[in-house]
Amino acid sequence: MPSRVYLDWNATTPLRAEARNAMLAAWELIGNPSSVHAEGREARRLVEDARAALAAAVGALPRNVVFTSAGTEANALALSPGLRGPSGGPVERLLVSAIEHASVLAGGRFPADKVGHIRVTRAGVVDLDHLKALLKDSPPALVSIMAANNETGALQPIAQAAGIVHEAGGLLHVDAIQVLGKITFNINAVGADLATFSAHKIGGPKGVGALVVAEGLAGLEPVLRGGGQELNRRAGTENVAGIAGFGVAVKAALQALPEDAERMATLRNHLENGIRAVAGATIFSDDAERLPNTILFTAPGLKAETAVIGFDLEGIAVSSGSACSSGRVQPSHVLSAMGFEPTVAQGAVRLSLGWSTEPDDINRALEAWRKLGNTLLRD
Repeated sequence: MPSRVYLDWNATTPLRAEARNAMLAAWELIGNPSSVHAEGREARRLVEDARAALAAAVGALPRNVVFTSAGTEANALALSPGLRGPSGGPVERLLVSAIEHASVLAGGRFPADKVGHIRVTRAGVVDLDHLKALLKDSPPALVSIMAANNETGALQPIAQAAGIVHEAGGLLHVDAIQVLGKITFNINAVGADLATFSAHKIGGPKGVGALVVAEGLAGLEPVLRGGGQELNRRAGTENVAGIAGFGVAVKAALQALPEDAERMATLRNHLENGIRAVAGATIFSDDAERLPNTILFTAPGLKAETAVIGFDLEGIAVSSGSACSSGRVQPSHVLSAMGFEPTVAQGAVRLSLGWSTEPDDINRALEAWRKLGNTLLRD
């Protein structure tokens, strides 16, 4: 029986061998990283090594990295009223793009009446003119725009948005969870004031995330209060093993990035050509710059739930979009924000590739799609 093909890397990735080994070693340690004795210092060293690795990967200072339980918690920590940069007053409201992850759309700690939404184009890219209009003659805002959409893969104009936001006296938060290890990301180069990351998207363990802040940012209030860990920004004993795995995964992902990105783009293009050849399929955001590993597509009459089950029965793991809705298949809010009708949004299927995806995996996926297309889309 042939092995299964995993094409749902944007949902989560396999644990890298390097990360697994680092975690196994960390689990053998006794000490609490807040303890001053030798055992505690040994645990602390692993945490600080990981902090330094992530900071180096994204152009930040280690002291500005805050480890959390997940990307969702990191986003909640970032979306905080009262944040302020080196100059200017504290932010009083929140503006988020309409295609953000649910943890950002929830608004963090901002009251609902202080949260606004930025439109996106038909290609799934943030409308910068609308952002300018929302910022004009208004109190300082924290703006949250993801670096790349988790469903379409569309890259967002982060550097341009940063210029607009800063000119208006605001701050920019970037959910960079999908870009780390796939494209180069530097918090200073794009002008972000805060950026969030997640270990399990790059071959690290589930249940570990991080918030990275630019130098000089002030007013960050912890969500969890207690022992004062993470320089009083996130209370609770650190998940030493998980953080150690995160740090090692970051190093491995960054080392392989150029080669992996080029190879994934080649495989994705081959996959897209084969998908388009069946039943008039449409690739979403194909006229925008995208991540090298992501495809979101549909075809006339396609139902995502049926297609995902069909692929699964053929031994191919794919997704109907975001994997953060308790397994529910619902119309994509991303496609709705892009202006597509619910009937179209209900038929979107996402395939996402990773570092171990092989040409044979793509061929098997295309074989399954041709079979499903002939069955599911038959008049």
